[in-house]
Amino acid sequence: MRVLLQRVTAARVLVEGTVVGVIEPATQGLLALVGVTHHDTAGTARRLAEKLWRLRILDDQRSAADVDAPVLVVSQFTLYADTVKGRRPSWNAAAPREVAEPLVAAFTDALRDLGATVQTGEFGAHMQVESVNDGPVTLLLES
Repeated sequence: MRVLLQRVTAARVLVEGTVVGVIEPATQGLLALVGVTHHDTAGTARRLAEKLWRLRILDDQRSAADVDAPVLVVSQFTLYADTVKGRRPSWNAAAPREVAEPLVAAFTDALRDLGATVQTGEFGAHMQVESVNDGPVTLLLES
């Protein structure tokens, strides 16, 4: 599992022009783009959710848990693109929908179980993601 994590001061995700998830402007929060590979499990999802929630990357070296920062979770199978050969990425390392969708949900549920305020994109939908990266701070978390 990979999570591309961005500290943001605003973010939103739209599906067909409708906002389905948002971090309000002027609110420091986290945008988590989540990719799943074949060997990931619910345990992997829980461990990465815990890592994200407690990672001290917000102002004054605080974590999202410290300040109850909102988290916007967006599924992102392209995090497992293989671009080594040719000009067309291979998606073979990305888990198929029937594996990935429940694990993205497990990641989101684990964050909520930890006390996070979480909003999400829509799995498998064509989404427009808008964000204002703060810092900028962008980290790659991997299992």
